[in-house]
Amino acid sequence: MIPILETATEIQERVRDAARGRRMALDLTQAELSERSGVALGTLKRFERTGEISFASLLALAEALDALEEFSRLFPSPEIASLDELEKRSKPRQRASSKGRRS
Repeated sequence: MIPILETATEIQERVRDAARGRRMALDLTQAELSERSGVALGTLKRFERTGEISFASLLALAEALDALEEFSRLFPSPEIASLDELEKRSKPRQRASSKGRRS
């Protein structure tokens, strides 16, 4: 099966539609969700119309809509295959030395 690839714009629209649908399914008005989340009503209206919102406001809405857990899977940690790999990843990276460089 070939995975369906979405553009960033398509994902933005899907998130907007899902958030609006969840708000409506919970029988909340925009004003009620705004008050519950602390997100300004104008910001919420713009988000539902255009999909544009700050990440902090999106998280506040997700929390108010009881959907915050989904964000914990946004950037999964890569799986570790061996103890050697775990040890290698746990060592802090060294910055390149600036000695010998001219400004």
